[in-house]
Amino acid sequence: MRDLITLEQGLQFISEGNLDYRVPVNRQDELGRVASNINHMTEQLQLQIIKERELEKSKMDMITGLSHDLRTPLTSIIGYIELLRTESFQNKAEYDRFIQNTYNKATHLKKLLDDLFEYTRLTSVATQLDLKKVDLYQLLDQLLFEFEPLAQENGIHIEKEIGNAPIMAHVDSDKIARAIDNLLMNALKYSFKPGVIHIRMSMHHEHITIQVENKSAPLTTEQKDKLFDRFYKVDYSRSSEGIQAGSGLGLSIAKNIAELHQGTLMLQHMHNVFTFELNLPSNIK
Repeated sequence: MRDLITLEQGLQFISEGNLDYRVPVNRQDELGRVASNINHMTEQLQLQIIKERELEKSKMDMITGLSHDLRTPLTSIIGYIELLRTESFQNKAEYDRFIQNTYNKATHLKKLLDDLFEYTRLTSVATQLDLKKVDLYQLLDQLLFEFEPLAQENGIHIEKEIGNAPIMAHVDSDKIARAIDNLLMNALKYSFKPGVIHIRMSMHHEHITIQVENKSAPLTTEQKDKLFDRFYKVDYSRSSEGIQAGSGLGLSIAKNIAELHQGTLMLQHMHNVFTFELNLPSNIK
């Protein structure tokens, strides 16, 4: 009876919200198992509450980050339109500069919204891949051909070691192109300038590896651990004039695309050398 009363009191404490309380387990029989199950239930409930709180905080952080990122270019657009509306420009050259700046900010805003839409789609349970047999060599070569002029404008030289033979894989070509483009843009934004970005691709027995390597200011352990988090951006010196600031979703999107393909995206960081390694299975089941 004393043990039953102890169980009853323990359940009362737990039901009142004291999830740190644990029922004493002094027996090896049925009552002892009941006490153990009560403690296990309490631990699971406590973990679930912690997880829900973390999810709620993550949602609030996402809304806060999104609001800030969208407000900045939108405020600039409104400011330039107001200057144009009130004809607050001195000459044609200043008028053209206002128009160009408005266009740049609008383009940046669209990029932020595109990233958000893509991230939402990729994290949806209903996301489907459009898998087709694709030559990754041709895909990567085309992406680098389009990327090189922008790299040259920013003092970056492209070194590629991707071979010259077809590398066939069943992938969603649009999503893989998005992931690689995000890695290239990330390297471009944060590379020392002038500098070099190395791109490598190799075929292994059951997977294909694509590496994007650049030199940049070293990261702390905390910054490295958060690098793939959504809306996380390293500020200070890891920024580049002339390249629009991103949404903080680029690496998260790339990582989600890799995982949807049953692959991985990892970072190797030694001193000031950053190597992002995208591994894809050669034949997704």
